[in-house]
Amino acid sequence: MTPSENPEAKMTDMSADVSPSRPPRAPADQPRLPKDQLLRIHELMLEGRVLEERLIRMQRQGEGYFWIGGPGEEAFNTCLGLLVKKGQGLDHDYLHLHYRSSATLLAMGAPSIDALRQMHNTATDPYSRGRNFVGHFSKREWNLAPITSPIEVQYAIAIGTAIAQRRHGGDALTIVQGGDAGTAEGDFASCLVWASRPGAELPMLIIVTNNQWGISTPAETQHGEEHIADRGKAFGIRTAVCDGNDPETAWHAIAEAMEYVRKERKPFLLEAYVSRLYGHSSSSGSKYVSEEVDCLVELEKKLDARGWRSHEESRQMREQLEGKMQGWYKQVLGEPKPTAEEIWDYVFADRNIVGGES
Repeated sequence: MTPSENPEAKMTDMSADVSPSRPPRAPADQPRLPKDQLLRIHELMLEGRVLEERLIRMQRQGEGYFWIGGPGEEAFNTCLGLLVKKGQGLDHDYLHLHYRSSATLLAMGAPSIDALRQMHNTATDPYSRGRNFVGHFSKREWNLAPITSPIEVQYAIAIGTAIAQRRHGGDALTIVQGGDAGTAEGDFASCLVWASRPGAELPMLIIVTNNQWGISTPAETQHGEEHIADRGKAFGIRTAVCDGNDPETAWHAIAEAMEYVRKERKPFLLEAYVSRLYGHSSSSGSKYVSEEVDCLVELEKKLDARGWRSHEESRQMREQLEGKMQGWYKQVLGEPKPTAEEIWDYVFADRNIVGGES
């Protein structure tokens, strides 16, 4: 699965006529990220891509029954994971993500091998003990609410943690993320209503990662608004649209949105244009889509042009990561699966976990 070299996407300034196929370009005076920071982002993006490609191979080889993930969203999701105020409890950010968020988890410190375990449904899978399919992460220690299969329900669920944080005070926020197609669901509208009630606004960063597809339905046949973020304006919600394929643009957009929510304790709706490089899921074939902008290829061009990391160095890093991923894959194949006797485990709680009963 070697990414093809795609030409730079045609973009326009936000003040110009912008269509879903032409996301806004970063301002000319946008500051660069420091060298070490951008190199670290590249390393995480590259591992995230190699991870997703291994997961696709596992599904094709019968080592997992279904794949859905986020290749093409690594630039935005990596930056999001690095900017999260990670921890447990109301003084830390709550995350309500979706099944294309593997790069966010990786940037927060989740080992790639755990995603392989979930794909293979091993008993060592820390997210569900082999009871869910890939991309459905959850981690109480990081305030990561369980990712669900029904689309966009997270927009309604996130209201609860945002209300709790509003009552608690502090500067932590609730982050909720979903795709463009799912914004047609009522949960998204409920999120906008609850987040913006006068005098009771909620500290929420509402994210729509727009890959311009709803399974096989193109966005231009479904959306009458110029940008999905425009819907927030009717509720008095501050909004922004960014090119999620550029990590420097994404970093500044996310950081600005987070700063606003942390300080003002009001919602912010951020729409990021991203790519969908391997189709919707394994059900659609999971083949590389060469017509899409590849955020990893574009970043490697930028790093090479700045003299920060050559194409050859990036290639060697990919080879090393593929070797590590192969080793983790072989390890996972030898790990135990859940047994029939454990089928009812984790279905009903036998104690008050939230209340802290032992």
